[in-house]
Amino acid sequence: MPVEIVNSRKDHSDGSGLRLVEGPKTTASGPEVEKQFVNFMFFRMSPDWRRIESDKKEQYQREFETVFNEFHDDLLLFSYSLVGFDSKADLMLWRIGTSLDTIQEMTARLYRTNLGSYLVAADNHLAITKKMMFVSNSSEDRFHVGAGEKQYHFVYPCAKHKDWYEKTIEERDALVEENFMVGRKFPNIKIHMTHAFGFSEQEYIISFETDEPRDFLALAEELRQTPGNKLSLRGMPVYTCRQRPLIECLEALG
Repeated sequence: MPVEIVNSRKDHSDGSGLRLVEGPKTTASGPEVEKQFVNFMFFRMSPDWRRIESDKKEQYQREFETVFNEFHDDLLLFSYSLVGFDSKADLMLWRIGTSLDTIQEMTARLYRTNLGSYLVAADNHLAITKKMMFVSNSSEDRFHVGAGEKQYHFVYPCAKHKDWYEKTIEERDALVEENFMVGRKFPNIKIHMTHAFGFSEQEYIISFETDEPRDFLALAEELRQTPGNKLSLRGMPVYTCRQRPLIECLEALG
C-alpha cells in the first residue's frame, strides 16, 4: 500500500516557523491515522569497490538502483551522500513506511546485489512517529513525517540523562517547549522528532532539514544552552547528509 503524507488539518494561527503540536484526538467518526516507521540507515563503502573496473561499477550501480526503485510504492525513499562530510559513513537511506517487514526485505534485497556486497552498515536507527513532534508551519497531520523537502539533513540520535526521568511530565513538557521556542527563530529549518525507545538505546531520533547549513549551526549552538539539552547524553554522533538522486550518491563512492 503506498505511503502518503496526509495533509488533513490546517493551523490558522498567525505564528511562523516551527510549532510543537499535539496529536489529534480520536473520534468515533473515523479510524486513527496509521503511525509510520522511520529508518535512517548509514553505509560505508569498502575500499575494494574503488578497484573495480568502471564498466562493472556502472552495471552494479544500475542493478542497485533498480532494486531501490522497486520499493517506491511501499516506502517514502530518500538518498543522501556523506562523502567528504563524515568518516563513519558514505551513504544514508532515509526510509518511511508502515511495515517493518518491507524495510527489512528492502535491506536484504540491496545487500544481495553486487554493489551491496561492498557495503558495510555503519549505523542504523529505527524510530516511529507519535502524537507529539516538531513540524513545519504547514498543514501536516500529526503522525506523519513530511520528508525530503530540503537539500541538507542533519541526523541526531538522542538519549536522555537519568535525571530527565526524575522530572514530572509537566516539567519535561516545559523543557521541550523551551527548545521549541528556540526553533521558531529558524523558520527555514524543519525539525523531525521520532521516538526510538524500545528499538534502540536512544529515546529519540531528532533530525533537521534545511537548505542552509549555517543556520543549522546557529540553531545547534542555541539549543546547546537550553536546560533541556543539558539533560541529553553527550558523545552521540551527528550526521551531515546531502540529499542527491541515488545514482549520484553511488557515483560519489568512487
